[in-house]
Amino acid sequence: MEVTFERFMDLSVFYGIKVIAALVIFVVGRWVARLCERIVHKVMERRETDSTVTSFVGHFTHYALLAFFILAALGQLGIQTTSFIAVIGAAGLAVGLALQGSLANFAAGFLLLIFRPFRVGDYIEGAGTAGTVEKIQLFTTQLQTPDNKTVIVPNAGMTSGNVVNYSTKGTRRVDMAFGISYGDDIDKARGVIEEIIASDERILKEPAPTVAVSELADSSVNFVVRPWVASADYFGVLWGVTEQVKKRFDEAGVSIPFPQRDVHLYEHKA
Repeated sequence: MEVTFERFMDLSVFYGIKVIAALVIFVVGRWVARLCERIVHKVMERRETDSTVTSFVGHFTHYALLAFFILAALGQLGIQTTSFIAVIGAAGLAVGLALQGSLANFAAGFLLLIFRPFRVGDYIEGAGTAGTVEKIQLFTTQLQTPDNKTVIVPNAGMTSGNVVNYSTKGTRRVDMAFGISYGDDIDKARGVIEEIIASDERILKEPAPTVAVSELADSSVNFVVRPWVASADYFGVLWGVTEQVKKRFDEAGVSIPFPQRDVHLYEHKA
């Protein structure tokens, strides 16, 4: 009985030390992984590395170190990590087939890092949504919409379709169309529009804005108006010029046609 108790105590001390050591390795490993991630961020930020690359490399460093320390903790417990890795590899094949979407997102994350079709801070449209890029992570891209919603988009969605980046160029063209009736003076209407364009300081002089008659439609003569502005002024100019055109047309007596329907009633005598 005494021998059995002593054996139990020896095993408890032996394996207890191993368990404690494994927990210490895991806890310290998590701390080291987070510390290294912060160090990577600081070093890359000091070198003025693109924030997209900084975020991506930081996350990758964190998870790679965390996996290393988990294997080290398992080794401390006496688990053969080589066979364990082989088992994980075999299981990983089955899991990989079940997680094809996640693996595709992971691969897409690398493609976004290499080709960089957009960066943090860019306003983009892709995968059926639009917003300002806040984060580019291993599996997802986080966008902030103009109405302050957070949208998490899988990276595979960004690489499998078209992505429109509105921030790549510093300027944008504002496309507008205004119609006047056939009875109005074309030159007068054009003059009003050109005055509005010339008086708006947000509109660039080069490239020169376009004001031209684009179509003789069924019930209106249509003008196409295409000024160039800084990307940040796009919506302000679009809405502001549209409002000014309506007001100035009213002042100048230029009418804007709208759909109408004439109804004729015929009286049939029995």
